[in-house]
Amino acid sequence: MTVIHPKKNDSGVPVVLACPTPATPMAHWLDPGQVATVIPQGALPAALNGISFGVWKDAPRDDAGWAALAGREGFEEPDFVPAPDKRVAAGVVILEEDGRLWVVHPSNAFGGYSATFPKGTLDPGMSLRATAIREAHEESGMRVALTGFLADLTRSRSRTRYYLGRRLGGCPSDMGWESQAVSLVPRALLAKLLVNPNDAPLVAMLGK
Repeated sequence: MTVIHPKKNDSGVPVVLACPTPATPMAHWLDPGQVATVIPQGALPAALNGISFGVWKDAPRDDAGWAALAGREGFEEPDFVPAPDKRVAAGVVILEEDGRLWVVHPSNAFGGYSATFPKGTLDPGMSLRATAIREAHEESGMRVALTGFLADLTRSRSRTRYYLGRRLGGCPSDMGWESQAVSLVPRALLAKLLVNPNDAPLVAMLGK
């Protein structure tokens, strides 16, 4: 049976999911020791840890809107030093109140990632913080607030700044076409899901 993502790609073309990620039982969402996974437009509890799941209807539509959201955090961060011949990118590790972390499953394991943290390339004129918040929404459907600096990592194609973040709202079942599932993962199980070597430094850092 052919599975097509409910959202078309940026060119308006349907995205066929060759090997869809399965959803987990609903009970997993309420058990901090379990991996909980939702697929596009899949079922979720009404809320988790006191924060409702609901589509972020007034999410920014342009760079200025994302920039405005990114100017509200009060933490400091070091200067970013790009790496030669690599793209500049930003991402966010979203911590849930129950101790689990949110990860996305790129559609068709794009780039060799069966699961990873939300991140994306910096567009001209965009800040690293705005990029991280935008990518979190586009890839996971969630609205996040950045809470601190985590790390700068040189990956295969990019030099990426990672922030820590927390969920304010949004809905992971509203994920964009770039993701075929979104999961909430206990720290102890991160290494089993995030198997791409580029994520190994983050997994080790977060496992401490």
